[in-house]
Amino acid sequence: MKIVLVGKGGQVGHELLRPLAAIGEVVSFDRTGANLERPDELSALLRRERPDVIVNAAAYTAVDKAESEFERAQLVNATAVGAMARAAADLGATLVHYSTDYVFDGTKAGRYVETDEPKPLSVYGATKLEGERAVMASGCRHWIFRTTWVYAAHGHNFIRTMLRLGRERDELRVVDDQFGAPTAARLIAEVTAACIGRLATGSPPASGVYHLAPHGETTWCRLARAALATARLQGVPLRCPPEKVVGIGTADYPLPARRPANSRLDTSKLETALNIRLPEWQDDVPAVVAAIVAESSS
Repeated sequence: MKIVLVGKGGQVGHELLRPLAAIGEVVSFDRTGANLERPDELSALLRRERPDVIVNAAAYTAVDKAESEFERAQLVNATAVGAMARAAADLGATLVHYSTDYVFDGTKAGRYVETDEPKPLSVYGATKLEGERAVMASGCRHWIFRTTWVYAAHGHNFIRTMLRLGRERDELRVVDDQFGAPTAARLIAEVTAACIGRLATGSPPASGVYHLAPHGETTWCRLARAALATARLQGVPLRCPPEKVVGIGTADYPLPARRPANSRLDTSKLETALNIRLPEWQDDVPAVVAAIVAESSS
């Protein structure tokens, strides 16, 4: 099985390299090798490689910047994704694509299921939704994984930022009225590999949208406290201990792009398809914090 991985330099792409290599031949590209701002070139690249599976781990993820860069966000998150999907359809390949909780407006009282109507609040969410629709319209075999609050030891993310600020500041003020489940990039990579592995056995999940996130819920403020508490247990000297992380409202921290207040996703469909139980959100935090601490200490 030949797998083309686009976006190997990102959080999820970095984590995908190891499990995908155990499944088949992996040809991976960073943004210089596969530029999503040049969809025609990207499509030609895929047609030359002729993979069995295309995994798109690349995206325009600058949520606030997208409000003033609509055309660029649209090009990367929708136009290029459509080009990949059409190439996959022509090649008879399977496309794996990642989307986001930001396709929803966050007003639902409970967890979002895959069939809930998307109502994005931001340019980022709207362009990611267009990417989803382009994949579905192409007719290719596909899995679209919507996930939430992604973090890893590699790349830029909320936990890395909190650990840095915890060393620099005496107090942190963090939003405490947005709810979701932090999702380790490692978990996303493992689930992706499990799905692709089933292609070889002839029992892959059906094409469609799947929600992929851990169980449980938290807020950004509580996540910051958890990350700092874990770092303290690992001996990291902190100027701001967890007790000095102060919860604030979304209105107290205005940003260009609106965020959904409720990012909780129901993952029953994915768990049934793979016959698995996803972990609790707290399970992956210690290992990632330890890896970040080790990197910063080296």
